[in-house]
Amino acid sequence: MKEGPLSAAETKELLLRLGHRPRHALGQNFLVDGNIVRKSLEMGEVVAGDQVVEIGPGLGTLTRTLLGAGARVHAIEADPAMAAHLRSFLAPHLGQALVVTEGDAVEHPLAGLETAKDGSFKVIANLPYAISTPWMDALCRGPHPSLMVLMLQREAAERLTAPVGGAHWSAATAQVALAFEKVRIHPVPSQSFNPPPKVDSCLLLLRRRPDARRLSPRAREVARGLFTLRRKQLGSSVRTLFPDAPDVAAWLAGLGAYGLSPTSRPQEVPAEAWLGL
Repeated sequence: MKEGPLSAAETKELLLRLGHRPRHALGQNFLVDGNIVRKSLEMGEVVAGDQVVEIGPGLGTLTRTLLGAGARVHAIEADPAMAAHLRSFLAPHLGQALVVTEGDAVEHPLAGLETAKDGSFKVIANLPYAISTPWMDALCRGPHPSLMVLMLQREAAERLTAPVGGAHWSAATAQVALAFEKVRIHPVPSQSFNPPPKVDSCLLLLRRRPDARRLSPRAREVARGLFTLRRKQLGSSVRTLFPDAPDVAAWLAGLGAYGLSPTSRPQEVPAEAWLGL
């Protein structure tokens, strides 16, 4: 097996040989631009020995480029046909260098990497666009990677890294802000994929904060509830959703430390304030 990304011609030939048509339901837009594959590794500062989580490896063009760079890859693939192809296509690497898990990345955001600890691994992935937000939400609950390079819909990248007070600030965005800092966004043209998506794409580079923190399960529950009523004042929403919850009442009363009050809206609450729950 030669190292490096698959070319557009190799991707087309492989799909024909496998008799596989890209499945829209699984967000299968196969990356055919070798420059973008190499850019992912460059942005991810991938070196030999790195432990890397990959989500939705598909035909394996990013996977084999990571393996060629000496990374140890834990990949999770939802499509049984693609998972079987990966095990065959990359058979010499199965075991210590490559672990392929067949399953749902939202349920297994670290692709079964059981020994992960904060700062000990990276995520380099061409995320299926439909799962970008729920996958990120799931990832933020567990060990945080030291660095992530994610292929995303441009709108999703901007939403996940939106500033507090904006229209896209949310419970999920707050979790991301507590754990990671946005370093850069690199545009990716639609012609880099087969088939080309009908949305703008990008590579998003996130680096783990030295003081990375997580929202508690209770904070996630309350934040999600309040954001469903984002146009309403917090005091009113708390009375509606959490009428007999002394912890939420105490949290609401303590928002004055952030210059907020019961008349504020949830999108005005900074990420740090949710840590009070």
